[in-house]
Amino acid sequence: MAQRYVRVQAQTGQLHYGLLRPDRTVQVLDAPPWLQGQPTAVEISPGGYSLLAPCAPSKVVAVGKNYAEHAAEMGTAAPPEPLLFIKPSTAVTAAGAPIYYPSQATQVDYEGELAVVIGDRCAHVPLEEARAKIWGYTIANDVTARDLQKRDGQWTRAKGFDSFCPLGPWIVRELGPGAKLQTFLNDQKIPVQSALVEEMTYSPDYLVAYISEIMTLLPGDVILTGTPAGVGPLTVGDQVRVEIEGIGVLENPVALRPS
Repeated sequence: MAQRYVRVQAQTGQLHYGLLRPDRTVQVLDAPPWLQGQPTAVEISPGGYSLLAPCAPSKVVAVGKNYAEHAAEMGTAAPPEPLLFIKPSTAVTAAGAPIYYPSQATQVDYEGELAVVIGDRCAHVPLEEARAKIWGYTIANDVTARDLQKRDGQWTRAKGFDSFCPLGPWIVRELGPGAKLQTFLNDQKIPVQSALVEEMTYSPDYLVAYISEIMTLLPGDVILTGTPAGVGPLTVGDQVRVEIEGIGVLENPVALRPS
């Protein structure tokens, strides 16, 4: 099993990065792993922490319509260059945490995605050096208020609600190109989304190089690499699960925000 890097909150309230062992014990690191964090002698037992999103990015840069079949289901051709938008860092939430259905929206869609975690400062990175800037991979759900996206004509509100970027449950260092991405609703056995990550139009390496020509990427920042075909609506009470081979499972319930 690949090493799983997590971010947790201990019962004391302290935040830690760590390595998740098979027995769910967390070995604490002395810094974020992409900042050369090293294992310490401190361990947290399985009942002694809450799992958080595995990083706290300064920004989440997302890519729209990066699978040709998804672009087609949205009624367009694949973009001639990456189509970028930003989700605020406050949209990030953990595996198991609720996706809150906003009162302003009437259609909220799931979008299962592969997420790339940046390991080094990136500005004007040549394509041949981009792979070395990727520290690891995790799973994301680019939750979208589809009706607001269509109404606004731009995507900030539709993509930016608190809890609209579930991320996790952990980060792995490597991912095979044949890894399959699948999304499931409510424990159904047939996925609503299924594709190989290698089917994306613009590869993670290309996206790192391309984005770094526009904005500086910082260690711990996240790139969402796009969703395959099969996006669809969520309702309050649903459970949405995104699986990527070689990483794991990101599952979240859909709920109304407590008043």
